[in-house]
Amino acid sequence: MILATTVVLACARGDAQPAAPPALHHYDIRAESMPRPYATHSAGNPPRVVRTRPAGAKLALPPGFHIDTWATDLGDPRNMVVAPNGDVFVTDTAGGRILIYRDANGDGKPEQHFTFASDVDEPFGLTFRGDQLYVGTGNAIVRYAYKSGQTAASGAPVRLAALPEGGHSTRNVIFNRDGSKMYVAVGSDSNVNDETDEPMRAAITEFNPDGSGKRIFASGLRNPIGLAWNPADQTLWTCVNERDGLGDDLVPDYATEVKSGAFYGWPFAYIGKHPEPRHTGEHPELVAKSIVPSLLIQAHSAPILMNFYEGKMFPASYRGGLFVALHGSWNRTQRTGYKVIFIPFRNGKPAGGYDDFVVGWSGDPEAATVWGRPAGVVVLRDGSLLVSDDGAGAIWRVTYAK
Repeated sequence: MILATTVVLACARGDAQPAAPPALHHYDIRAESMPRPYATHSAGNPPRVVRTRPAGAKLALPPGFHIDTWATDLGDPRNMVVAPNGDVFVTDTAGGRILIYRDANGDGKPEQHFTFASDVDEPFGLTFRGDQLYVGTGNAIVRYAYKSGQTAASGAPVRLAALPEGGHSTRNVIFNRDGSKMYVAVGSDSNVNDETDEPMRAAITEFNPDGSGKRIFASGLRNPIGLAWNPADQTLWTCVNERDGLGDDLVPDYATEVKSGAFYGWPFAYIGKHPEPRHTGEHPELVAKSIVPSLLIQAHSAPILMNFYEGKMFPASYRGGLFVALHGSWNRTQRTGYKVIFIPFRNGKPAGGYDDFVVGWSGDPEAATVWGRPAGVVVLRDGSLLVSDDGAGAIWRVTYAK
């Protein structure tokens, strides 16, 4: 097992030689090895983001993998989804736009781009169902009519379901494989306040495709963002930004299978039945039912979006595993995140820990600046991987060749 503090020190040593690519590491964060609350002070250490790659800065990947810019000057690219015809739809969340990128000649670079919709309220979630595009906005799930190859919305969207407004604004949406149910992730309005009066917050809610039939599918998830179906067993998975303020290594973020009716702790407990000290003695019945997530990620890494790998370009060991974009920390003495990780799966379950996959957007964890913040990952038809980077306003493409 590699403890979080040991891993961070190793990363710092690897980044101390700017002429060499950053080092890649394996992480195995265990619930039984978490420190006590307030073992370290709560740091305020946000990065200064620069959009130009510093001289000599390098991105590191495992042997055989290569990364290049795929699109630039996007503003605030976050979520991505591949349309039925192969176009890539992208949410420019801060810009209020839904963009389309098209690689018409199949050379691995998009020659064309379009604005499908503008003046959208904080668009984030994107998913297709038949001839419709569903979008998670800052306060609602909306639906656009869509025909394959269409490059601009043909009319105003239909509003399907109201969502709580404010707080964490990343409203993601996904359908089950047969399209019969829609799942919507909504984060909390705070770090650790009691928000039980607003059950859709810090939860994943299930709807019928028309927005009816609302029920809370799972709760106690402080900020669930990424949503994906495990191809091995069709279980729903999410990745979660956990709470701040308890120290450098509390509370671990996580990726987890989402069980129907399950409670994951927030805000009264964390990572199972560990009581939250800022809610001592409150709701012991909820603390008692809080479950441990499937896989823990270094605290304050800020996982945003994720995707299971079902392509054929990468080696067979990657198939069925999970790529996760870590946006990066602010509440840590030595910053962490700013990278893409890979979680190997075996028989449909995490095989043990996770591995760095693309690192280098943040070199020295004590430096003042970073030059990229991964937000989303999506697999293209050819099996390559796109990574959205809202720090650089770019999308990167990862390929593999022996």
